Amino acid sequence: MSTLPLHRLFYHYSELPLSLRVLYTCSLIILGCGYMFALIYVYHTYAGRDGDPSMLSYQDIVLAYRGSGQGSRLEAALRGPMSTMLPRDEIGPLVKWVQEGANRNSYEKEIKPVLEKRCLTCHDGSNPHLANLAGYDNLKKVTEVDTGTDIFTLVRVSHIHLFGLTFVFFVVGTIFSHAYVRPVWLKAAIVATPFVGIFLDISAWYITKVTAWFGWVVIISGGIMGLCFAFMWVVSMYQMWFSPTPAAVIERMGRDTHTVE
Repeated sequence: MSTLPLHRLFYHYSELPLSLRVLYTCSLIILGCGYMFALIYVYHTYAGRDGDPSMLSYQDIVLAYRGSGQGSRLEAALRGPMSTMLPRDEIGPLVKWVQEGANRNSYEKEIKPVLEKRCLTCHDGSNPHLANLAGYDNLKKVTEVDTGTDIFTLVRVSHIHLFGLTFVFFVVGTIFSHAYVRPVWLKAAIVATPFVGIFLDISAWYITKVTAWFGWVVIISGGIMGLCFAFMWVVSMYQMWFSPTPAAVIERMGRDTHTVE
């Protein structure tokens, strides 16, 4: 354990006013729910690309960013994550239409009605994370050889993740900074690690398009971010409301009771 004295600007949760602890708690609860929904969304978006929708695998990540190099994105989706969204008797004609050259005349008569009925609720172009299947020209783009997520889409999603995740870990890290964790270097490392993970994760999206094994970097960096988030969340909530005040803090406070507003 570190014997370093408390920093003059360090305030433990027990030294904070009740209103600030309530604010921190509410923020952690909402961010925790948001993180859980984000994980569900990631699973729903990527799992099943390798034909096994029961789990998110390394191959799913590689197919998402690098593509299969065979067939089209539409075929891969219909045989993978979207296989349960359409009846089999409707998937077959769609795949056949793609393999026969995606003819415009056939699209108007046979394909468009199926898409309008089954797909356009989500794939109408309003969600930048999902392929736009509204209209022949947009559909044609996903009937070409599957090369994974295109660079422009990666750039668009990258800036959203860079801003969003930085904000999330700034808030959680700020709250966690009031925790009493020793040694101090470990606490600092836990705060910094998610930001390294963000950089590695997003960088690996692009590199995976060239070198497939960087898909492991995507998985590992995402896992590290999740572990850091969970650790800071649990420690912050526990020390804020359940754990006794550390002896070093009591000594500085000159009393052993929590401060209330």
